[in-house]
Amino acid sequence: MSKILVIAEHLGGKLNSSTARAVSAAIAVKGEAIDVLVLADSADAIAAEAAKIEGVSRVLTVARSENAHALAAVLAPQIAKAAAGYSHVFVPSTTFGKDVAPRVAALLGVAQVSDVMSVEGAHTFKRPIYAGNAIITVEADPAHAVVATIRSASWPAAASGAASAPVEALAIDASLPTHTRFVELKQGASNRPDLQSASKVVSGGRGVGSKENFDIIFKFADKIGAAVGASRAAVDAGYVPSDLQVGQTGKIIAPELYMAIGISGAIQHLTGIKDAGTIVAINKDGEAPIFEVADFGLVGDLFKLIPELEAALG
Repeated sequence: MSKILVIAEHLGGKLNSSTARAVSAAIAVKGEAIDVLVLADSADAIAAEAAKIEGVSRVLTVARSENAHALAAVLAPQIAKAAAGYSHVFVPSTTFGKDVAPRVAALLGVAQVSDVMSVEGAHTFKRPIYAGNAIITVEADPAHAVVATIRSASWPAAASGAASAPVEALAIDASLPTHTRFVELKQGASNRPDLQSASKVVSGGRGVGSKENFDIIFKFADKIGAAVGASRAAVDAGYVPSDLQVGQTGKIIAPELYMAIGISGAIQHLTGIKDAGTIVAINKDGEAPIFEVADFGLVGDLFKLIPELEAALG
């Protein structure tokens, strides 16, 4: 039977929702146990959150000062040691997971399975290729542990509530590298919802025209309580920082509502929103590719249509 180890992603003492999504993928494997591994300098609060996720059998913690910051070079040797006896190691397919998982796979001597979007069997998975234009089935060797990143946008977060899995401290004897050190973490302060976990997202593209004009996107997003995103064209033009980019080379998201404003709809952008619930497009070009995937479309000047929408919302 399969025994799955899910690596918890956290920041600032709080568990990232991507962890619960990775647990959903682990549940789909239908194994005998799902354990969550928390590596931190102080793991108690994070472990308590993880213990509430339904489907989790145990929460294992490795608390040591070297784990104060998520450095892949430091975490990977510990994860590889902790993975002994597990058939699967699942990591969210986020910036964190994409950094850590390849190192873990290399240490275990296995090939990584990336961006798992569905589980067909204990060692059979589906994942996107060619910017999401094709889906392939991947079969991992049952003789070796499966190290996989889980495409967060393709999985709902496992429920969290009354469950309370036991929490156990894990002693790991792993030599950690000293050539990597944490310098600093720069984050943009914002009261808006997080782009990757928000239920509503308003994105602007090249059609917005300028950095100053992008204020109309921010104001409309604030009006409806949405996160703000952008196309690569808008980012490359300097309208907004790169952490707002949605698409193949940006963030892959799955909000309930996605509004694409002034975005033509290049395939690389559509890859990032393919799992969105309802897509609304506003563009002056009625032939823009975005309208082929939109559930609702408005053809016209965004600078006239957005104020009208705001007025209609009251």
